Order: sequence, then structure tokens, then C-alpha cells
Amino acid sequence: MSYRTTFFAILASLALSGCLTSRPARFYSLSATASPGAPAPTNVAVLVGPITIPAAVDRPQFVVQVAENRVEVDEFNRWDSPLSDSIARVIAADLSTELGTPNVAIAPLANFKPTYTVAIDIQRFDSIKDQAVVIDAVWTVRETTSGNTRSGRTLARETLKGQDFVSIAAAHSRALATVSTDIATTIRSQAVTM
Repeated sequence: MSYRTTFFAILASLALSGCLTSRPARFYSLSATASPGAPAPTNVAVLVGPITIPAAVDRPQFVVQVAENRVEVDEFNRWDSPLSDSIARVIAADLSTELGTPNVAIAPLANFKPTYTVAIDIQRFDSIKDQAVVIDAVWTVRETTSGNTRSGRTLARETLKGQDFVSIAAAHSRALATVSTDIATTIRSQAVTM
């Protein structure tokens, strides 16, 4: 076998082994981070959902903004569950903490008759590389008996505390706690006027 043939055989072998081994995917979750607030003035039960999210981020992979008009989809860093499900779960947990009640559930899984329903339209769920995350949420709180509805909008920006994907997930969790605080404040004010 000539030197040239051996060289190309080694090169092909290295290329093939590189194709067969890939980086393992890493999975991340959102978490509830709200602090206890003033308890709701009455027995409050809250049903969270539906949650809508932008189509651009409605995927398992992290979508990271790397320039003003450019994003990258990272194949190896992924959410551990559908993002709308994770957001609903975290908002429900945050509201439970904020309102001081265990009667907060995700639609349609409640085993109680809700006093309030909360619908959330996430307009932006941005992860800006090495900088911050931004969540822009339009939400509606509806009192189920009277049908009275109050709407609001929360724009939450959280600076990253690191330059990795754990920091992005943690910052989104903190931003969702801000959204939850605004919703909890609205629920408390509606409960006072009932």
C-alpha cells in the first residue's frame, strides 16, 4: 500500500468516526422562583391555561439571538418538555406560592372549581446570547362566577448570570416569576372587590 493510499484511508477513517460520534444533547428545565406574597384575601382557586408561545421558539431546541436579526437553533441544548407546558407549570407553581394557596392547577387538570382562570399569550420569549432574556406576556384574569375580566401586560428582562444554557434557563425562570407576580397582584385586587 502506498503512502498516499494509507494517508487517504486514515483520513477517511477519521472522518467516518467523526460522523458516528456526536455530542450528547443536554436538557434544561424552567423552575418556579417566586417568593411568598400576601395571601389572597379569600379562598382562591386558579386554573392556568391556555398558554400560547411564538412559533419561532415552539421547539425542543434553544433558540438564541446572536445578532439583531439573527438567531441560532442549538441542536444539543434542549428544553426537557414542550415550552408551553413548562411555562404553564412554572406560572402555576409561582402563583401558588405568591397567593399562598395549593389550589392552583394547569388546565384541564384541576380537581376543583376555579375562582379565576388565567390565559397567557407569550409575545416574546427571547434568549439573547451572553446578555439577557426577555419575556413579553399579555395575560387575562377572568373571575369565573361573574365573568369579570382584567388584562395586563408584563415585560420582564433578566440579565444572564453566566454565559451558559443553565443561566438562560434560570433567567427565564426569574422572568416568569415577574409575570406571575403581576398576575397574582391582579387576582388579589379582584378578590378584594368581589
